[in-house]
Amino acid sequence: MALVHMGDLLRHAYDNGYAVGAFDVVGLEFVTGIIAAAEDKQAPVIINVAEPGVARFDFELLMAAVERAAERTPVPVAIALSPCASLASAIRGINLGCTGVMVDPSRRPLTEVIAHTREIADTAHACGLPVEGRLGDTPGAQRGDAAQHPARPPLDTTAAEARSFVDATGVDFLSISVATLRDRTSGGTALGFDRLAELNRALGIPLAVHDATGLSDAEVRHLIGNGVARIDDHGALGEAAGRHIRANAVAAANDGYMDLVSGTAEAVRTAAIRRINLWGGAGRAEAVRAQCRPSRTVEHVIFYNMDGLDAPGVADLMRDGRRILSAIPGVRRVFTGHAVHDDVNYRHCWLVRFAGTDVIDNYRDHPAHRRFADERYRPFAGRRISVDFEDSEPST
Repeated sequence: MALVHMGDLLRHAYDNGYAVGAFDVVGLEFVTGIIAAAEDKQAPVIINVAEPGVARFDFELLMAAVERAAERTPVPVAIALSPCASLASAIRGINLGCTGVMVDPSRRPLTEVIAHTREIADTAHACGLPVEGRLGDTPGAQRGDAAQHPARPPLDTTAAEARSFVDATGVDFLSISVATLRDRTSGGTALGFDRLAELNRALGIPLAVHDATGLSDAEVRHLIGNGVARIDDHGALGEAAGRHIRANAVAAANDGYMDLVSGTAEAVRTAAIRRINLWGGAGRAEAVRAQCRPSRTVEHVIFYNMDGLDAPGVADLMRDGRRILSAIPGVRRVFTGHAVHDDVNYRHCWLVRFAGTDVIDNYRDHPAHRRFADERYRPFAGRRISVDFEDSEPST
């Protein structure tokens, strides 16, 4: 597979003066078109999947398609849960295959944003995954409760405050709102690149922009020159797909679904290629593969025998184990099995797939695992062996 560590990917972009395109997907045509664009331009990409709670599609099925597409392509790919508004959503996204998380502050007061972001960052870091924070929202003003949460315009965020936020939350990247950079002295029409340069010098980490729509090509290049290593496209690909479908509706001989959506993936590909070219990602794939850690899953394998439990008791234990252990952050899958033949030394097994090697210690020490193992499993599993196996073929 060509899944790579998103922290390494964005650090490579930051150090080499380009930005990785992060593209939203809402269906298979988008997955196909984005990967095709990345392959055509030999560029790394980030595929954004929406938070499960607000998605208008089956998140689990879409994640399976995105991960499979990343496994099949030779270009470097990272999968980002973007945005994420809760710890539960972060855990679900990580366990389904996301390789990075962007935290949504949801217009909370700053103290709550810091605590919320830190909680998600600690969880993701325990799984070996990076986190993007966001600073610059204005809680209160848009909700009608400004008296309780006095808001200061995003433009007034200082480099010192941004440094304090990064230190307090432990985030690996920081999203900067373009509104933060608007120059009020010029009527809000120019970007304050001096302010961005100051933030970049103070932080020294990859910066991200999620609202680049409407910026000129020159402005985007200035953003990249001042530390922006990730640019999210939240609408352009969707608009390109929508225009293509409307054109099909006018030209199609009938209203069949395939006639309406025919060529949508190609429209997405064309729109993505333009952004990859503009943001400087073209031709970077080989260097990224050489310098970035691949994303490797780990299989935690246990062979064991049970003493003192009948068959229904073993079945209950396995069912509870699947439910409890699969909720631990970084656990991708829990398989329980029985030997097909009788003439074997061990009758039962657990196969627990981890998102990476960092999960090994996190899983071992997690309270849910310790409680289940100590109270339910080990009292009956006297004979057992346990081995962790790392994926031996992590990249194409």
